Amino acid sequence: MFEAAATERIEAPAAKPPAISVENLSVCFRVPHERYASLKEFAIRWAQGRLTYVDFWALREVDFEVGWGEIFGIVGPNGAGKTTLLKTIAGVLHPMRGRVVVRGERAPLLELGAGFHPELTGRENVYLYGTLLGNTRRELDARFRSIVDFAELWEFIDAPLRTYSTGMGARLAFAVATSRLAPVLLIDEVLAVGDVRFQERCRGRMDEFRRQGACILFVSHDPALVMDLCQRAVWLESGRVRALGPAHEVVEQYVAASG
Repeated sequence: MFEAAATERIEAPAAKPPAISVENLSVCFRVPHERYASLKEFAIRWAQGRLTYVDFWALREVDFEVGWGEIFGIVGPNGAGKTTLLKTIAGVLHPMRGRVVVRGERAPLLELGAGFHPELTGRENVYLYGTLLGNTRRELDARFRSIVDFAELWEFIDAPLRTYSTGMGARLAFAVATSRLAPVLLIDEVLAVGDVRFQERCRGRMDEFRRQGACILFVSHDPALVMDLCQRAVWLESGRVRALGPAHEVVEQYVAASG
């Protein structure tokens, strides 16, 4: 358990609407129809108005809700739309159709390295990333020791981030993002790069958040982890919902189809 969690708890509204509502969500990207041999050729065609595009639908008509005190898994093959979905819920991307309603402050942990600067030290990046997540300097000062303790990076905290391994960067990012109890936590594959000890610590903290009423969306390529950690899950395939329901049922269908 971490110190902040001992005194905080997420209080759902009296009417108990879901923490997250995804309604008929569709996200479309315009991509060039042709490949270009060089940037020069692309620029010439752009200047001449000769570029042609096709619509790529990353998500189509996605619907689900996530309640308070729930860890909700998102599974599917590469290119299924998992990260696009998480980024849209985080407010990074905007839907072409439909809408996303998030009833609480979001703490996104979307991509390793996002919010960090490689030339800054670990200490400086704690304050940079923490500020981007809405923390004040005073709040970060008060939680700095617990952040570094959780990441187990005291030996390297004053070294530039570019000297960190991928796992070390993930530990620091997770420690900062979860240093206070966030109503809505969005996690994309962060547990895939850590060692077993770090994964267990992360799972413990996520479960502590859940018990205190937070809503957690969790993307993973590890079916066993989703079954163990999540109460419900959605299976995305080519941007569409293939299955939605209890995590063990959804994961079993996904694994069976993946063969």
